[in-house]
Amino acid sequence: MSTNESAATRAPGWAARLDRFNDRFLYNLGGGPRPLKFAWVVNAQKAGTFPFLGFLMWWYADATPAATAPAAWVYLALHGGYGLVWLLKDLAFPDPNWQVRITLPSTVYAAIGLGLYWSFGWLLISGTADPVYPLPEPAWFCLCIALCLIGTAVMVAADAQKYFTLRVQRGLITDGMFRYVRHPNYLGEMLIYGSFALLVWHWLPALVLAWYWTTVFAVNMAMKEASMARYTEWADYKRRSWWLLPGIL
Repeated sequence: MSTNESAATRAPGWAARLDRFNDRFLYNLGGGPRPLKFAWVVNAQKAGTFPFLGFLMWWYADATPAATAPAAWVYLALHGGYGLVWLLKDLAFPDPNWQVRITLPSTVYAAIGLGLYWSFGWLLISGTADPVYPLPEPAWFCLCIALCLIGTAVMVAADAQKYFTLRVQRGLITDGMFRYVRHPNYLGEMLIYGSFALLVWHWLPALVLAWYWTTVFAVNMAMKEASMARYTEWADYKRRSWWLLPGIL
């Protein structure tokens, strides 16, 4: 029995079913040739975020003050800058899990799914979202920027540690970024995209993130834990660590 098959048998039923669904639609939809790597689709979306948001600001500049308001510039810096950080990370230590080749229908499916993230910026820049923040605007910007910076640091550090550690020795990683939290890379991503949603302050980003976090992030984390359970030191590591947030979850 392969590692993936073993993980599927140990994983919760809901996670195993959603994992099969994700595998079919993200990689194997429609069958046929697999001309592109999944990483290329992801990287194209990341690379396109900064120019796309800049284009929206130019396009809506004469239509609404929201297009050139401080919130739009902050959003451009956060979401667009994160896309550039992702590309640098991929150049330095690419994730092997993204290197799988996918079918053309899966390419379209993935591109549409990733495109939902661009709707966040459109809502804010077009003036469709008219956020009334719970705190004064400068304080809210500070909160969003801080969350994005912390999330980026956590995500990059965790991915770097995993990449370089596994090149030397396979097995559980239980120190560094993984000492107290078993999924710091996902935690970082959630902080990053959570900061975008808070800046837009609209129901649609919250709905999109809830969908991704429950049907993709939670599934991947559950499958990862099922795979890690094959190691003898897993029980002790799970007992002394947290899923995502130390002391909370």
